[in-house]
Amino acid sequence: MSVLLPVKDIVFSSHNAHGSGVFHIEDIYPRVDNGRFAVKRVVGEPIEVWADIFRGGHDVSAVALIWRLETETIWSQTPMIHFGNDRWTATFTPAAVGRYVYAIEAWTDEFETWRHGTLAKIKAGQDVALDALEGAAMITRAQPKNDAIAKVVSGACEMFLQNGEIAPLLTDDVAAAMAQSQSRSDLTTSQLFPLMIDRPRAVAGAWYEMVPRSQGKVPGQHGTFRDCIERLPDVAAMGFDVLYFPPIHPIGQTNRKGRNNALKAEPGDPGSFYAIGTAEGGHDAVHPELGTLDDFRTLVREAKSHGMEIALDFAVQCSPDHPWLKQHPNWFKRRPDGTMRYAENPPKKYEDIHNPDFDSSDAQAIWQALRDAVWFWVEQGVEIFRVDNPHTKPFPFWEWLIKDIQLKNPNVIFLAEAFTRPKLMKGLAKLGFSQSYTYFTWRTSKGEMQEYLRELTGYPEREYYRPNFFTNTPDILPYHLQAGEEWMFKSRVALAAALSGSYGIYNGYELLEHIPIPGKEEYLDSEKYEIKVRDWNAPGNIKNYIRGLNLARRKNPALLQTAKLNFLNVQDDGVIGFSKTSTDNSNTIVGAIAIWREPREVWIPMNDVQVGHGADRKPVAALENIITGERHAVEWGGVRVRLDTPRDPAALFRCLA
Repeated sequence: MSVLLPVKDIVFSSHNAHGSGVFHIEDIYPRVDNGRFAVKRVVGEPIEVWADIFRGGHDVSAVALIWRLETETIWSQTPMIHFGNDRWTATFTPAAVGRYVYAIEAWTDEFETWRHGTLAKIKAGQDVALDALEGAAMITRAQPKNDAIAKVVSGACEMFLQNGEIAPLLTDDVAAAMAQSQSRSDLTTSQLFPLMIDRPRAVAGAWYEMVPRSQGKVPGQHGTFRDCIERLPDVAAMGFDVLYFPPIHPIGQTNRKGRNNALKAEPGDPGSFYAIGTAEGGHDAVHPELGTLDDFRTLVREAKSHGMEIALDFAVQCSPDHPWLKQHPNWFKRRPDGTMRYAENPPKKYEDIHNPDFDSSDAQAIWQALRDAVWFWVEQGVEIFRVDNPHTKPFPFWEWLIKDIQLKNPNVIFLAEAFTRPKLMKGLAKLGFSQSYTYFTWRTSKGEMQEYLRELTGYPEREYYRPNFFTNTPDILPYHLQAGEEWMFKSRVALAAALSGSYGIYNGYELLEHIPIPGKEEYLDSEKYEIKVRDWNAPGNIKNYIRGLNLARRKNPALLQTAKLNFLNVQDDGVIGFSKTSTDNSNTIVGAIAIWREPREVWIPMNDVQVGHGADRKPVAALENIITGERHAVEWGGVRVRLDTPRDPAALFRCLA
């Protein structure tokens, strides 16, 4: 049972896990980098804590797990249970989203030590008269926390004094009362471990990325927030939870890029929406052709009414026309000839943007201005941000910004868009990013897909790295989609939707858009540089297929998480077989997804899959297709499944006992 303790009742000792105190507290799980970074969980999810805790001698140990919100002063506490071989465990469930800390306390239970020894002497027929006096003395020194405990303690002492019998001192009730009332002279407390409790959207969500200016119906005419509102029913009908926009800010004129990233823009070219800022405003303004800030707030409300949230891009860069360049010229680097340095990633050049100089003597003001820009949009109702290229900015900045925002509003979610070296991507996740882009886009073979997922779901990655599988982005048209084959589009979106709790597509995917710049993984005629108008119901679209996947996800919580994933030994390199179980074990899904074109028939082994809770877990008796409702009996330890890949490369089944 958990109890609440005032902060003054918990005295943190200098003793630590390395043995300077009476107790050794070590091998604590879960933790990330020995407690440097936060473990991540979702509100309502039980957190199981384990630790090795021991001391010299035969005295009885008492151990407790304590936790609180960083911003509060009251601790919650629950006893830890001895599991065996000095291994202790406890489970707690924080009741609200927010940033927490937790720790482990250990101390000698002097009364229980006395009680245990006295009972042993009584069993051996030894005299315990002096022991009785020792026990009574301990009771008189007790400091009960409340009247009920005081009544138990004083009552036992009075009975002993009246008749001299030791029995009243040895009851379980007295032992429980003394456990809360005696001093803890050798109290040893571990270090504090950070914990981030997020809302469920941080783990599970179907993202749809669309460019607002391309949502109009007239070719060449700039779309508006009103046009976006008109598209909401269509996007919601496909089952998406998050509607994500690239930057919606004013677009600079100086060095504006033309179509297909041409260095010179032609009249009417809208420019790249990543060239943020004009004299009219920067990161806290909307592009005037999209509408007004009131229009945007209306869009946020309307999206919510359709069961979706708006996510915004946060790109730390400025066009040459951004107000900050005039107001704060010292925020940006200059070249030897005095010109302001534009952004580069050699050999790539971005003449239409400048990056703030985080080494500037005024870097603190840069940090605060960027934080204020994020908070501005939080005040407009946005609680999800996709951060562009965070790995190119200082890590301390992100750690500070995310914590600062989440202490004010713990519902805010940050997605790290960083396609870079694996350790950098993991480092950003440790610093506080709620979700992260992944290498899913380039994992195509069965072996590399399974190896990558085992890495993400292994320890310690699963404690802090939450993947978001995007099938494509405005920047990335992977080679395997460039043939425009319907089965491949279906296979990739099924893999993304089934294997990861969070996944996303960039608009046009449902229309099988696939024309690349020859030899590159980039879209020809990219809408990063032009306005596109589409027929969103064009023949050949796979909207119904995507709708079915998202409906299956909503009905099966096993699909809305990534950690509890196991791959099944399907003997076909063209088929990925897997099982997933929900956090509470109430829902188990088995799937088979083809990654090769030809129809296939495979045996799905089920010997390692079980359903139910704890000791009640049972082998799977039948599978129910979560799309068609068709049932298959599990016989001889498995089931045979045929995949008609050209029509549907995926088969997803609910497991039944």
